[in-house]
Amino acid sequence: MEARRGAPGRQLCPPVITVLALTSLLSCLLASSEAKVYSRCELARVLHDFGLDGYRGYNLADWVCLAYFSSGFNTAAVDHEADGSTNNGIFQISSRKWCKNLSPQSSNQCQMYCSDLLNPNLKDTVICAMKIAQRPEGLGYWEAWRHHCQGKDLSDWVDGCEF
Repeated sequence: MEARRGAPGRQLCPPVITVLALTSLLSCLLASSEAKVYSRCELARVLHDFGLDGYRGYNLADWVCLAYFSSGFNTAAVDHEADGSTNNGIFQISSRKWCKNLSPQSSNQCQMYCSDLLNPNLKDTVICAMKIAQRPEGLGYWEAWRHHCQGKDLSDWVDGCEF
């Protein structure tokens, strides 16, 4: 007896799905090959140079604390949620609202691909984070900041760093 095969002319996986899956895999591999884990002072200097010290009333220590508790200073950090969304980059910015991934439901308010948030130079990440900080809840948008940084003495996060 011969094993049954799929219906004649029918493919197991549609070509569009295959291309999307391969593109997604390739972007993950490329992003991880460029991954950077910043040191505390190195990140503080970069964020300072981007003008985040004092932005919307938050000092540099707030941003450094947020980055540590969001990603451990890792630019390639990606957290996959059960609903298919992702949290991306050093500030773990959500694809539900802020960036575009393979899910068409995203409102993409930062007008960028989520993979752009994994770049070690942080330009796109900082631009998007600044948009998020403009919201009424500011850095309170991030649960990591609310739980670990808000209302605390954060001076240790930038102590000893030179700008």
